[in-house]
Amino acid sequence: MKKILIIIAAAIAAASCSHGLKEPWSKGGFETGQYRNVFKEMGYSQKEIDAKLNQIYYEVFEGPDKVYFEVGDSLGYVSDIKNYDARTEGMSYGLMIAVQLDKKDVFDRIWRWAKKYMQYQEGPMKGYFAWSLATDGTIKGRGPASDGELYFVTSLIFASNRWGNDGDINYLAEAQNILNSSWEKDGSEAGIMPFINKEKHLITFTPDGFGVNYTDPSYHLPAFYEVWARWADDGRADFYRECAKASREYLHKSINPETGLNSDYNNYDGSDMVRGRFMAKPSFRYDSWRVPMNMALDYSWACADKEWQNNYANTIQDFFYSKGIDTFADQYNVDGTEIENPMRAGQGTYQGTGTRHSVGLVATLAAASLAADHDIAIEFAQRLWDSENKPYEDGYFDAYYDGILRLFAFMHLSGNYRVITPAK
Repeated sequence: MKKILIIIAAAIAAASCSHGLKEPWSKGGFETGQYRNVFKEMGYSQKEIDAKLNQIYYEVFEGPDKVYFEVGDSLGYVSDIKNYDARTEGMSYGLMIAVQLDKKDVFDRIWRWAKKYMQYQEGPMKGYFAWSLATDGTIKGRGPASDGELYFVTSLIFASNRWGNDGDINYLAEAQNILNSSWEKDGSEAGIMPFINKEKHLITFTPDGFGVNYTDPSYHLPAFYEVWARWADDGRADFYRECAKASREYLHKSINPETGLNSDYNNYDGSDMVRGRFMAKPSFRYDSWRVPMNMALDYSWACADKEWQNNYANTIQDFFYSKGIDTFADQYNVDGTEIENPMRAGQGTYQGTGTRHSVGLVATLAAASLAADHDIAIEFAQRLWDSENKPYEDGYFDAYYDGILRLFAFMHLSGNYRVITPAK
């Protein structure tokens, strides 16, 4: 009898986490103010979901393998530990996580560190940020990486909406300073350009050097421009709406329709770009992982490209499912063939070789379940729920990129990654 009861209990427990997902929503958060909680659709309780979110946040920001570090009474930074630096990517991600989860002290510390050490206050790059610094504030990579500016602006606008501008940081003024500084650049000083190409309405890979000539699919977050159009209050709302439109059209052209894959970099028209003799084929690599999650964000907030995004989410999940949902690799050629020259990650003791079944990619593919409308979407969401960020078999461990993508994706699927509107 006891054995039968155990079997019944196990069946009930399994059933509680195997509910089918609802159809993707047909309206976005800009319009409704509502956000899907996919884990709740799967049968998890709100208490379980909150506990899991808090645990993942703890691992990234507070635990023994944290990537966030406080300095003195008022500063803090996010470090890509495997590369021994703090970069605008991680700093701006830290800001977005902090404002989404209403952690004002963390946000303010990260912003103060970024402004003090990263942001140029004068010269041709005034308003921009050096993309890579040692954790003592020494500049390592002087040029800007445009995705950092993209996230800085959006996070600051959200901070303005959530906390107001009457404290020691005027968040909206800081966002406007970045935008105004970019808008004023025309290449006449050291070749520095706006980080968004004004004619094409598309984000540059970098606003300096050769990087002004191409873009990165993972930098494209159309819904961010819609945030700017609503609340940047800088007189350029129509331009930002055009950026959102152009960015969605660009993504249609940059993604392989058969596999759902995209290369790390490509031309403004979406065509493939070859960068150097060691990248003979356009490849889906580390930057590329972010595209399914970025698409999920645009779907969740704007839902302005529903049909294409539904198809994209299904296509990319189908591809990775065909490679084994528990075994797929984290790098492929864009046509879906096996990659000949896997890119290494990290440095020194943190360096990994070859490909892995990376938790960061597991996470972003799960986020795509917000837009997918096929049965296997629930399996990807479940893999994120079950995931752990721990060392791989080759000893490689990425508390930073894998950890943050895992946190972002969990925020998405639990309804905790939202458009933050002005406080009433």
